[in-house]
Amino acid sequence: MKFLHTSDWHIGKTLKGRSRLAEQADVLKEIIDIAHGASVDAVLVAGDLYETSAPSAEAQRLVVHALIELRKTGSEVIAMAGNHDHAGTFDAYRPLMAAAGIHLLGQARQVSNGGMVSFHAKSTGEPVNVAVLPFLTTRYAVRAAELLTQTPAEHAGAYDQQVRDLIGHLKTGFTADAVNILMAHLTVTGGLLGGGERTAQTIFDYYVPATAFGSDPHYVALGHLHRRQSVPAACPVHYSGSPIAVDFGEEENVNVVLLVEASPMAPARVEDQPITAGRRLRTVRGTVSDLAAADFGDDYLRVYVQEHTRAGLRDEVIDLLPNAIEVRIDPKFAAPSERPAPQDRSDKSPVELFDEFCTERQIDDDRLDALFRQLLDEVTSADSEGS
Repeated sequence: MKFLHTSDWHIGKTLKGRSRLAEQADVLKEIIDIAHGASVDAVLVAGDLYETSAPSAEAQRLVVHALIELRKTGSEVIAMAGNHDHAGTFDAYRPLMAAAGIHLLGQARQVSNGGMVSFHAKSTGEPVNVAVLPFLTTRYAVRAAELLTQTPAEHAGAYDQQVRDLIGHLKTGFTADAVNILMAHLTVTGGLLGGGERTAQTIFDYYVPATAFGSDPHYVALGHLHRRQSVPAACPVHYSGSPIAVDFGEEENVNVVLLVEASPMAPARVEDQPITAGRRLRTVRGTVSDLAAADFGDDYLRVYVQEHTRAGLRDEVIDLLPNAIEVRIDPKFAAPSERPAPQDRSDKSPVELFDEFCTERQIDDDRLDALFRQLLDEVTSADSEGS
């Protein structure tokens, strides 16, 4: 059977206040055309359909239309919530989507209650099982492990162990005669960040080892990291990456969707299908005259001006390059700062930074520490209302 694997659409994402809905619509149309042209049996959307847990009406209209058009190709359509999506809203619309033949999951479910989507491939008649694991915050992972596996889950337990338990439960729905697929939105140890992920829910206790998947899935379809990559494991494990660069940190990424062929008797074969829609993001450097002489087409630009700052310089660059989203002075030409550079704390988690803050102020209260951890999880979580 054939299926298309995509993720991290981030519909509604703006770039320095500029709407990209028209580009995002073009990208989704290209994905629909690829699914139709390849006659795939299923389309798997592995989370982060939206940029925000409260998307605009225009963003919702675009996503709903895309899911319906994918379903019209005759493919099974399976989509789930990522960390940017609102899991509770996904589950609220689940019955309505089901009426349209679309499988939509917001939160982790038991195999017997929608956690496993099973069907027969239209092209071959082969049975297919897709185990679906939406994004879990560290706090909700505890609750999900208790609800789905009926085993005690200690709050102090490791996030990766709780996710392993959930994966183990979902795999009980696999069958020997079927193509068995696991679909999840998470970070695998050793995975490379794409550049635009939400850091607090990508690192800092959110890693899961590739060994968690075991060897029985014919394919593991992952979302969350925006860079297209495969992960060494006992079975094929792939991130499709985002089909469009969401910010300048992703300008060098290759945007694709994955076309996958699998059978019950062999591991999956994967082909990258490039996505050409959407405007390129590009970082450029030069003097004003250098920039004026260059042709950057309709690319969105981050400009580093290689001149000393002066009044009106930014406006001059914007007049020359209307697609310049950011204009900065190249550090080599910036005026030296007399202030000492702050201590580099970029490698520390929010919890570690809060602990340092409390230590500096001689605060020692376990209740305050627990409250901070709870609040951190809530403010960085799209599914906190449902947990």
